[in-house]
Amino acid sequence: MGRGSSGPSAAPAPRGTVRQRLDRLVREAVKFGAVGGAGLLVNLLVFNLVRQVTDLQVVRASVIATVVAIIFNYLGFRYFTYRDRDRSGRTKEMSLFLLFSVVGLVIENGLLYTATYGFGWDSRLQSNVFKFLGIGVATLFRFWSYRTWVFRALPAREPGTGSAAAKVGAGPVARGGAKPPARQRVP
Repeated sequence: MGRGSSGPSAAPAPRGTVRQRLDRLVREAVKFGAVGGAGLLVNLLVFNLVRQVTDLQVVRASVIATVVAIIFNYLGFRYFTYRDRDRSGRTKEMSLFLLFSVVGLVIENGLLYTATYGFGWDSRLQSNVFKFLGIGVATLFRFWSYRTWVFRALPAREPGTGSAAAKVGAGPVARGGAKPPARQRVP
C-alpha cells in the first residue's frame, strides 16, 4: 500500500510489545523498591540514631538522615536498578539526581516540619510516622523524576538486533536476505 494509506503499517503496536514494556516497568519498579526499601531503613535508622545521640531538632536530624539515604540510594540506583541505562554524561546525571533529591528532601521534611511545628505532633512515634509518610510522598516524585530525567533509557535498538531470531540465524539478514524496510507511521 502506498503512502498515506491505512494499511498494515498504521496498525497499533503488537500486544507483545505492550506486554514487554509493562514487564520492564514492573522489573524497574521492583528494583527501585528494593533499593528504596533499603534506603528507607537507612533513613529511619540514621534519623533515630541522630535523635537518640544528639540534641538536634527533629527536622535537622531528619535532613541529616535524608542526605545519608540519598548517597546510599544513588549508589543503589546507579549500580543496581539503572545499571543498564545510559552512562554518558555522569556529571549531568549526578547534578540532576542531586536536584531532584533536594526537591524530594524538601517534600519529605516539609511534611515532617508541618506536623512537628504546625500541629505540635512531636513525640517519637509521631515524628517517625510523619517521617515515613514524607518519605512515601517524596518517593513517588523521585521515582518519576529519576526514571524520566536522571537515569534515561538508552535509545531503542533496531528490531532484530540482539533478538533470539537473529542469534539463531532465523531472520532474513542472517539467511543472507535483505533487511526489511522500516515501517513508517502515517499521521
